[in-house]
Amino acid sequence: MARGSATYQLALDPAPPVRHLGGYERFVEFCTGQGVEAAELAADPVRLFGFLRTFGQDIAADAALKQAAGVFAGNTLARARPDAEWTAYEGAPAMVGTDGLQFEVGRLLDALREVDEATLQGFITKVSEWAGDRPDEPIVQPQPAPLPAARAYVPPVLPEDTYYAEDGSVIPYGRRWGDGPPDTDSYSVTSHPERFAGLHLVARALIDHLAAVYDVEVREDNAVAADLVVDVRDVVAPIRVMPRAAGAAPLTFVLTGFPGVVVHAGVLHDFPFPVCGCDACDETVQTEADRLERMVLSVAAGGYAERYPVGRRRWREYALSAFDGSGAESGKGEPGPIDEARLSEAEIQLRDVPGGWEPWPLRQR
Repeated sequence: MARGSATYQLALDPAPPVRHLGGYERFVEFCTGQGVEAAELAADPVRLFGFLRTFGQDIAADAALKQAAGVFAGNTLARARPDAEWTAYEGAPAMVGTDGLQFEVGRLLDALREVDEATLQGFITKVSEWAGDRPDEPIVQPQPAPLPAARAYVPPVLPEDTYYAEDGSVIPYGRRWGDGPPDTDSYSVTSHPERFAGLHLVARALIDHLAAVYDVEVREDNAVAADLVVDVRDVVAPIRVMPRAAGAAPLTFVLTGFPGVVVHAGVLHDFPFPVCGCDACDETVQTEADRLERMVLSVAAGGYAERYPVGRRRWREYALSAFDGSGAESGKGEPGPIDEARLSEAEIQLRDVPGGWEPWPLRQR
């Protein structure tokens, strides 16, 4: 994605989710011609799949009929769950589903006609499980506590350097690709990683701030690098900052030789700075420093929450509310390569903070 900036205005009446599309009348007529009630198929996705497989050749031979059948199938899937909806993006085919599973109805019709019986049964099982799931309750958005102005964090001044391409021209990091897409070969190239060296300076400044303002224990030890849930190579300095309060989330900073910083927050989530660092992403030390500072200060202010396990798929989830009210973010996904013992321990720990991690205790002056 090309980097850039834009101004947005919050819609007073945001558009509701699309759960039903028109344009399927041709398919209803086809069902009637086969002696089948379309309403019965709409109430039973498995029966609909069987019908589409049986008459797949006839449907595929008529473009208008295939289009109508796709709309009908998408509406049936959207009906199967209260949180399912249609989505469409410019230049991409329409999809229907939820955050956890999306269906491209055009490909679905082709697949139902072409796959073998074992694959079909596996797909039907997957859809049946998906349809039987209920949407998870949204994670509680944490509310950070404001820090007294006298104890506010003062960011360090980052050095400003100029970087050059092979042809001697200046590289305008952060604006390198203008309004267009990155060069296709820039995704596999990382030039001038040294431009992120200032992140080590920011991490040290944040650690000093946390130690001065909050009642914490700071430990710089190679052993604390094991707090990360991802494998990080070329570790330069691992520092854990542990608040002296049971309900407050610890932070572990791992400075890497890239150079970069990975922060482990709470029990199950790591946050890398920069996220990638390749030429295509066009990140800058200033934007990554801003992200790092906002994330760390928000956790300390009590603006961080985690959940595990979430739903039948036992995902992990986090929510972060900015300490200064500037915004919020969240993320959810599979736990990844985390051993079961650690996941079990995290599940127990997170039961004690269902509303999010507490603000760190302030150091008494």
